Amino acid sequence: MAEKNLNNETAPSAPANEQSIIYILDTNILLHEPFAFLSFKEHDVVVPMTVLEELDSIKDRRKDVSRDARVAIRALEDTLSNATPEQVLAGVKLPENDDLHPSGCLSIINDYALEQTAQILSFNENDNRIINAALYIQKKNPNKKIVLVTKDINMRLKAKGAGLAHVEDYRTDQLIDDVKFLTKGYHRFEGDFWQQVTACESETEGRNTTHLIDRDTLPLTYINEYLIDEGEHFAAKVTGFDDEKISILDLSHERLMGKNAWGIQPKNIYQGMAMDALLDPNIDLVILTGPAGCGKTLLALASALEQVVERGLYDKIIVTRSTPEIAESIGFLPGTEEEKMAPWLAAITDSLEVLHQQDENMHGSLNYIMDKANIQFKSVNFMRGRSIQNALVLLDECQNLTASQLKTIITRCGEGTKLICSGNLAQIDSNYLTAVTSGLTYIVERFKDFPGSATINLNGVVRSRLASFAEENL
Repeated sequence: MAEKNLNNETAPSAPANEQSIIYILDTNILLHEPFAFLSFKEHDVVVPMTVLEELDSIKDRRKDVSRDARVAIRALEDTLSNATPEQVLAGVKLPENDDLHPSGCLSIINDYALEQTAQILSFNENDNRIINAALYIQKKNPNKKIVLVTKDINMRLKAKGAGLAHVEDYRTDQLIDDVKFLTKGYHRFEGDFWQQVTACESETEGRNTTHLIDRDTLPLTYINEYLIDEGEHFAAKVTGFDDEKISILDLSHERLMGKNAWGIQPKNIYQGMAMDALLDPNIDLVILTGPAGCGKTLLALASALEQVVERGLYDKIIVTRSTPEIAESIGFLPGTEEEKMAPWLAAITDSLEVLHQQDENMHGSLNYIMDKANIQFKSVNFMRGRSIQNALVLLDECQNLTASQLKTIITRCGEGTKLICSGNLAQIDSNYLTAVTSGLTYIVERFKDFPGSATINLNGVVRSRLASFAEENL
């Protein structure tokens, strides 16, 4: 087994054009992605003993994060199981990704054994011990680049202030560098669309007209992307493309604005595009992004009721959302799972009240609809392990979920199930997520080429003029 002495300053240095890197991982990296230590290609990875201690203290908690801690511990054990104590300290070769890209080594440093007199920061805090371990490795390996990887912003600041040259966030699951580059789900043409088309072939079948236009009209496009122009007459959706042609389904501005679901009609073209995707039975995943008050939850719920109660396309509606507080305090609330979820699902019940505010007996109508549509409130914590069949799932506030958490939920959706994910990237409550590292951003980019998905950025606040002014000026 190949070994490298990570803590020995006599270790061979890398070629001048290829600097060797040692990555020290913080606990939150392994909680964010339990197999993260396998993501650093040919470079070496060090896990401080303090990280193992923190994982051990987390693994038995009654929280969703405890599962990630257990997975990380098992993954580390599988990698180091056949190594001797000396090899674990020196570095154990990680599994090869392929023949062309060799892997580095994984080692554990006993930061508790380091002399406290030589430490830069106080030895009493776990973050400080991890930073001190990184500083120790940096001192012992002057020819290597030492990088502390953590999602804790304050810890990155402390490490920099203590003298660590390189501190980074974990960005392996980050697909874009700036949220302004995030796919909006539509392309808006300046002026009149047809004035920009040089050649077009059209085919009509029933009410639907499909146009074939040159690929040069829109070089960068993807399936189910909506097309609109400034004239507010043209609207279409991309249904296919090759190197030369793009196939678009002509929807028209009027048809989109005439959509109706449970008595709700679009207030702007963005809501019209969203409602078209929500009501399309051929689309299995609809992702709605946008500011507070743009109508994400109301449109999703109205479309869900329309398809379950009126059209009978699905058997039930499952409503869930995730905020950092749910995993921590749901067990301390009295009542059933649905009663515990009620405080966090008030946005859903508020939308139900809006949809039935004109009824003579709103309370009776709500109870009837809850039963008729078989609406179930579920915690994200209990979605793992399920197989959801023939249901319409509303996942609200998913900007607070990581990519791996969203993968867990999406893979629960079985045959005949439609998933609606909504969220506002400007309202992330997680301590370790940003707009570019949110799971919502991740799935928008990952699913933009999937024929069974559509993304719509609901541009514009329609809740009230007060909310609109606050969104633009605060």
